[in-house]
Amino acid sequence: MHQYATSGERFHLNHIPISGTIRIAAVLALTLTLLTAQSVHAQTFSYLHLFNGGSDGANPVSGVTVGGGGTLYGTASGGGSAGDGTVYKLTLKHGGWVLDPLWEFAGGNDGAVPYAGVVAGSNGALYGTTYRGGGTLEYGIVYELRPPATACKTAICYWNETIIHSFTGPPNDGSTPYLGKLIFDSSGNMYGTTYDGGTHSEGNVYEFSPQSGGGWTESILYNFDDGTDGGYPVAGVIESAGALYGTNFVGGTGSQGVLYQLTPAGPPWTEETLANFGGSAGYQPYATPIVDQSGNLYGTTESGGPGDSGTVYEVSQADGSWSFSSVYVFGGSHPACNPYAGVTLGANGNLFGVCQAGGANNDGWVFEMPTTCNDTCTPTDLYDFTGSAACLAQGPVTFDSSGNLYGTCYGGGNTGSNCNQAYGCGSVWELEGVLNLH
Repeated sequence: MHQYATSGERFHLNHIPISGTIRIAAVLALTLTLLTAQSVHAQTFSYLHLFNGGSDGANPVSGVTVGGGGTLYGTASGGGSAGDGTVYKLTLKHGGWVLDPLWEFAGGNDGAVPYAGVVAGSNGALYGTTYRGGGTLEYGIVYELRPPATACKTAICYWNETIIHSFTGPPNDGSTPYLGKLIFDSSGNMYGTTYDGGTHSEGNVYEFSPQSGGGWTESILYNFDDGTDGGYPVAGVIESAGALYGTNFVGGTGSQGVLYQLTPAGPPWTEETLANFGGSAGYQPYATPIVDQSGNLYGTTESGGPGDSGTVYEVSQADGSWSFSSVYVFGGSHPACNPYAGVTLGANGNLFGVCQAGGANNDGWVFEMPTTCNDTCTPTDLYDFTGSAACLAQGPVTFDSSGNLYGTCYGGGNTGSNCNQAYGCGSVWELEGVLNLH
């Protein structure tokens, strides 16, 4: 079973040393009130699934991926028969949500501890990474899951796993891919990051290109060195106009992380640091940034600002140069937050996210704010988590085509032997009717 150490006031996955030891800051031990409630702004909140640490998994770190036909896909970092995590599907059936396990990781060659979520390929398969497992080095894997070729007649219908790559670590390969989901470009190439490994053992950005005869070819696009380019990318990358964008947890001129751009030239691709974190800009940028239709980038820092409560930032381009600005700084005269999970852009043009701290019960809350806030608006509180402790959200929130908002809680809910016993097993939740798109 995946174990954690606990200390401190907030919950987050801290900077992991090369040994891979995980340190997590704790809040009060969790027991989450199991209920369906109305938020203060009339959206209907409900728990779609409460994990129990069995074949369904436990302690989701990532958010969910919205599929077609009222289906959600996700990963749980623990649980399963080996305690090494699962991939699951949630389907809306007859007015209720039903969870089906798609895969239970077994460690070793199979992979273990899927912190990152999954992405759906054009072929109907799911693709993702695990933080551990994969050969004798256990530096993590890239995997593919495909539905069974024939109809399944058993209670649990597992998909078929193909291991695309087992990371081998420095100096020629990365190791331990962390929170960032894989992404595809329009040509079917797949991109991601590793938290460690590479030439300088500071992590890298990689590409997998599909081959005409089957299989994939890996290319290392860039190796970070923890200098002005930063290092240890907890987050993944996004693609816009042929360039890749991401954040690094450390490094840069403020030694508190950077937002970077990679443009094709090689490999290696050309790296440009667009923003340096630290001080009033906030620090600890765990989350992958997002991009709007104009090419502006938005994201969060987990810490910084008054009360060390985190920030929402914008990095925009004009006349060939990039500028950093604050959308909102939490703490002080503003509400507390610690937005570990980043932000999501809604169809109304506003930013949505989830806080680990603050809210009416100081158990975390779901927020909405305009991109033009400029630190002067009042974020809308869409829902306050309640119970004896916080939700401990790690992954970003996600919309479906009807404007319903989905997210996960690392903690709370049930308890079980394959769960993080200090926090509970976690959940998947929905805020229905946040955006009335139909």
